[in-house]
Formats: sequence, C-alpha cells, structure tokens
Amino acid sequence: MNLPEKAGTPARQRVVDEDAAGQRLDNFVLGALKGVPRSHVYRLIRSGQVRVNSGRAAPSYRLQPGDRVRLPPVRTAARAAASPGPSGVAWLEARIVYEDARLLVLDKPAGVAVHGGSGLSFGCIEALRVLRPEARTLELVHRLDRATSGCLLVAKKRSALRTLHALLREGQVDKRYLGLVRGRLRRATVEVDAPLSVRHRGGEAWVSVAADGKPSRTVFRLLEPYGAEASFVEIALGTGRTHQIRVHAAHIGHPLAGDDRYGDEAFNRRLAALGLDRLFLHAHAVAFTWPDSGEPFEVSVPLPEDLKAVLDALTGLGAERAGPAPLP
Repeated sequence: MNLPEKAGTPARQRVVDEDAAGQRLDNFVLGALKGVPRSHVYRLIRSGQVRVNSGRAAPSYRLQPGDRVRLPPVRTAARAAASPGPSGVAWLEARIVYEDARLLVLDKPAGVAVHGGSGLSFGCIEALRVLRPEARTLELVHRLDRATSGCLLVAKKRSALRTLHALLREGQVDKRYLGLVRGRLRRATVEVDAPLSVRHRGGEAWVSVAADGKPSRTVFRLLEPYGAEASFVEIALGTGRTHQIRVHAAHIGHPLAGDDRYGDEAFNRRLAALGLDRLFLHAHAVAFTWPDSGEPFEVSVPLPEDLKAVLDALTGLGAERAGPAPLP
C-alpha cells in the first residue's frame, strides 16, 4: 500500500556547523530529509542532486565545518505514517543492554531493520527516537543487516558519534560475531584478506571479491565443530564493509547458514529442517577504549535462544550418527 504524500519540499541549503562536522554525507541527508526512503536518498546523492560546496560528493564524504550542502526538492511520506507511537516501541526498552549519557547499546533482534527505507516505514533508530524523545541527537554508530541480531551501538551525542566513527576508521573497535558455517574449518583460525566490491541492483547491494575492491579483512576462529556438517565460529572484523562476513565466508568455501544471497541452498535446507529460519549471524561483543579518558568499554549479548536451539539440534544429530559418547 502506498503511503500518503506531503507536498514536495523546496530546494534548500544547509551550512554544516561544528556539531554536524565529521558526519557522513548520506547520514546527514537522511537526517535532513526524514521520511524519504534510504534508496531514494542515495539516488539523489549519486545523481548529483545533493551537492556539497556546489559540487558532487560521495555518500561517504565526511562533512567539514562550513560546508554548504544543497538539499533538492523531494516528496516525503506523511509524518503520521513515518513512525509508531510510544506504545508501539515499548518492547524495545527490554532490548537496551547498556545506556549512559553518550552511548546506548541495543540487542537488535533478527528481522528488524536498523533504519527505515526500502519499503519499511521505520527501523530501530526511528523507534529509539520515539522511545527516547529527550535524546535529540540519537544516531547509528554502525549498521547491522536486517537478518543479523546482536550489539548495535547508538550515539546519544554528536561528539560521541564523531569519536566512535574515528575509532572505527582507525580499526580501534573490536567487533566480534558468532556464526555457523558450512563444513569444518581447515584450521583453528582462518584469516581472510580479500578486497570487496559493491554493486547495486534494484536498490540492493550485491558484494563480491574483486581485485579493484576495498581492502577487507575477516578472521574466523573455530569454537565448536559439528562433524563435517558445520562449524560454530567466532568472527572478528578488521574492516567493516557491507556484507563482509557473508561474502568472506562464502569465499573460503564455508558460507553462513541461512544466507539466502551468498550461501549454499542445500546446506540451508538441511539447517531449516533443524529449525533455522534466518541467517545464523549474531553480533556478540563490542569493545574499545574512549580516547579522552582512556576508559575501556566492553559489552556483549548472548546467543539468542533460536540459534542455541539449532546448535542443540546439531549436537543431537551428531550423537545419533556417532552413537554414545565415550566416558571421560
């Protein structure tokens, strides 16, 4: 069903102040053009309708104080349809695993997008803004795929957002994931250094290993093998590219369970028979050090019950095939 529309907004120009400095252009425009689908915002930037200092700029451009950003005329969805009311997001309160004056950490459930767009009227960030109306500068520090569960960092202050983005760029944020991959890893630890290139088809990102892609590094560490069928792994990111874990896992011949884009259909069917109904990928832990105080920060969230049940089913399946386990 199509959303009702308001009249188109006129073209306007915004001057970047100190508070917005360091923000990516795409995030700045998304905030300025609330109600406009994310895919449309990217089209506006790539087509040159959004301009910085009268010239084109990439979505990843980091804004500087004094930059002049031209926002083109757009039609936006009616405000009433853009986000739920407080009662519709009350469930999110229980998913907040950490909060202080500058940072909030959400245990994002699988199946919920981190932001609205692409046919979705709202996501986690829009819902959090309804839940925390007094926090006027809530912004996503990073993103998780809709199918991925786990730790999602949300900055409550622009200064915290700038700091965390700088730490991410410098590789100073330790992000750990838990996943289930096809087959048994050849070694206890497998490091993947393979550049990734992104192509967009029909508004969706498709990623592949390519010589001209961006440098990308992922480390897979075996936690528990399940015979020759699967491996439960911890995954550490050296970079944060789109679909990086999924593409690197497939690249080394161990695609993630439940991955309907880069995965193995037969493996997915076998795991679906054991109860897996989504991507087996969970953002388990995040750690970094605040540079201003030297204070370490670490947060983790356990594997969700639905994924634990799949591991239990694999354990039972292995026991049936191997017979009783020997006594220690």
